[in-house]
Amino acid sequence: MNVLSHADSALSLLPPAIAIVLAIVTRKVLLSLGVGILVGALLLTQFSLGDTSTFLAETVTGLVWDDGALNSWNLQILGFLIMLGMITALITVSGSSRAFADWAKDRIRSKRDAKLMTMFLGCVVFIDDYFNSLVVGSIAKPITDRYHISRAKLAYLLDSTAAPVCVISPISSWGAYIIALIGGILTAHGFTDSGHLSVFVQMIPMNFYAIFALLLLLCVALLGLDVGPMRQHELKAQKGELYDESKGLPPGANPDLPEADTGKIIGLFLPILALIAATVYFMISSGADALAAEGKPFDVLGAFENTAVSQSLFYGAIAGFIVTLVLAFMQKLETRMVLLGMVAGARSMLPAIYILLFAWSIAGVIGQLETGKYMASLVTGAIPFELLPVVLFILAGITAFSTGTSWGTFGIMLPIAADMAMGSDSTMMLPMLSAVLAGAVFGDHCSPISDTTILSSTGASCHHIDHVITQLPYALIVALISIVGYSVLGFTGSIMSGFLACSVVFAITVIGLMVYSRR
Repeated sequence: MNVLSHADSALSLLPPAIAIVLAIVTRKVLLSLGVGILVGALLLTQFSLGDTSTFLAETVTGLVWDDGALNSWNLQILGFLIMLGMITALITVSGSSRAFADWAKDRIRSKRDAKLMTMFLGCVVFIDDYFNSLVVGSIAKPITDRYHISRAKLAYLLDSTAAPVCVISPISSWGAYIIALIGGILTAHGFTDSGHLSVFVQMIPMNFYAIFALLLLLCVALLGLDVGPMRQHELKAQKGELYDESKGLPPGANPDLPEADTGKIIGLFLPILALIAATVYFMISSGADALAAEGKPFDVLGAFENTAVSQSLFYGAIAGFIVTLVLAFMQKLETRMVLLGMVAGARSMLPAIYILLFAWSIAGVIGQLETGKYMASLVTGAIPFELLPVVLFILAGITAFSTGTSWGTFGIMLPIAADMAMGSDSTMMLPMLSAVLAGAVFGDHCSPISDTTILSSTGASCHHIDHVITQLPYALIVALISIVGYSVLGFTGSIMSGFLACSVVFAITVIGLMVYSRR
C-alpha cells in the first residue's frame, strides 16, 4: 500500500481543520477526531476504500503494536493515566481529600488564595507537563471546589503553568528535549563556543509567550480577570455548578464515591510525594542507564536528555498507587470501598484515554500527510528579515494548533528557523529559535487535539471543549502581546526592546481587562 505525501499541498491542512472546527461546533470530540482521521486516510490513499481500510487498521494497531513490538510509550502513558485515576479515587474514598480541604479551610481563606496555591504547585511540579496537569489537578481540586472555582478555571490554571513552565525549565522532559534539539542545530551551524545549557538559559527571556502567559495567569488569580466564556463558568460555579451536568460527567468526577470519616492529610500528600519522588528517580535512573550504554559520564542534565519519560511516569505511578493502597488498608478501609475506588478511578480516566487514542491517531495521519512541512514551506519566501521572528512565532503557532503537538513543531520548525538566521543574520539565531518555542506553546494551548490540552481538562475534571474555549481568549491575548514583542525585536535587533514592548502592552492589557471584568 502506497501513501501519498501532501507536503506541497494545502490539502494537508484539511484533516486537522475539519477535526478542530467540528470539535468546536459539535462539542463531540471523538466524532470530530474520527472524521479528521478518515479524511486524512482517504487523502493518503487517493480515496481507495480498500487501502483506506488497511491504513486505518494499521494506524489503530500501531497504537499498541509498532515495528514488531509493543508500543511501550503509548501503553505506559495509558497505564500512568489509569494508575493516577485509581490513586485519586482512593484518596477520595479514604477521606483524605476532605481532610485536606478541612485543613486548608483556615489557611487558604479565599478564592484568590486557592488559585495562587494551584499556580504555585503548577510552577513547582515542573518535571513534565502530563505529570504537572494530572498531579496538581488532584491536589488542587478539593480546594478549588470548596471556593466555587469553576473546573474550566482550574483547567486554565493547570494548562497555563504546565507547558510554559516546562518550556523554560532546563531540568524537565521538555527542557532536555529542547536542549538536545538546539545543541544539534548549533553544532551543525558551527556554534561551539557556548555550552548547550547556557544557550538554553540565554533563550529563556526571549520566550515572550511563556513568560507573559505566566504573568497573565498571576494577574487572573490575583485580580479575578474573568473574560469571555470564562466569566459565565465562574458565575455558574458561584451557584455550585462546577461543570455543566447536561454535558455528562467529566473525567475524574465521582460524586457517588463514599468517603470515610477517618481520612488524614498524610493520605493525600504521601502518595503524591511518593509519586513525584519515584518518577524523578526513574527519570534520572533511566537516563543514567542510557548514558552508560553510550559510554558517557553521568550528569543530571544528560540524564534528563536521555530519560525514558513514559516508563518513568508509569513506574512512578505504580509506586504512588502502592503507597496509596498501603495507607488505605492501614486506615482499615473496607475491601469493598477500596475495590470500588479502584474501579471508579480507572473508569474515570476512560474518556481521556479515548480522546488521547484518537488524538495520537490523527497526529500519525497528519505526520504522514506532512502537514508540518507544508506549514514550514510557507515561511520560505520573500519575507523581510525584520519580520522573521514574528512570522516564525505565528507559523509555529499555526503548526502546533493544526498538528496538536508542540514537540513535533519544535522538530520541524527549529532547523528551519536556524537556516533562515544563518542565511540572513546569525546574531538573530537565538531570538528566532525562541520565537519558534513560544509559538509552539501558544498553538498547543489553543488546539483541541493537543494531548496537553486533553490532560489539563482531565486533571481538572472539566469538559474538554469548555477548557479549549475558555482558555482561548487568554492565549490569544498573550499571543498578541508576543507578536508586538517579536515585531519590535525584529526591527531593532534588541531583546531588551522587545521585552519592554511586551511589558508595556501587557500592563495596558491588564488595566483594560480590570475595567472590563468590573463591568
